[in-house]
Amino acid sequence: MANKDTIIEIIYRALRNLNEELEDEKRIALSPETKLFGPNATLDSLSLVSVIVDVETAVSDEYGRNISLTDDTAMTQAVSPFSDVTTLADYIVRQLGQG
Repeated sequence: MANKDTIIEIIYRALRNLNEELEDEKRIALSPETKLFGPNATLDSLSLVSVIVDVETAVSDEYGRNISLTDDTAMTQAVSPFSDVTTLADYIVRQLGQG
C-alpha cells in the first residue's frame, strides 16, 4: 500500500531536481503547502510538466505501478491534485489504492 510520507518524499525529490536547474532566487520551497498550480503557484507550466514526469517515473519505480497524473480523472477533480504538495500526495495515494 502507498505510504503518504514516501509519496511526499518522491514529490520533494522531483522538486529538488527542478531546483538544481533554477537560479537560487527562483528555487522552489519544499513544504507540504508548496503551491504547484493555480493562483500563487510557484511553478510555471513547463516546470509543472517536468515535476509530473519525474513523479510518475519515481512512483512507478517505487511501487511497480504506472500512474497517469494528467488523465481525465485528475483533470476533473473538484480540487486540482496539483494545488499543492499535499493534494498531489493524497491524489497519488488514492490512485495507487485503486489498483
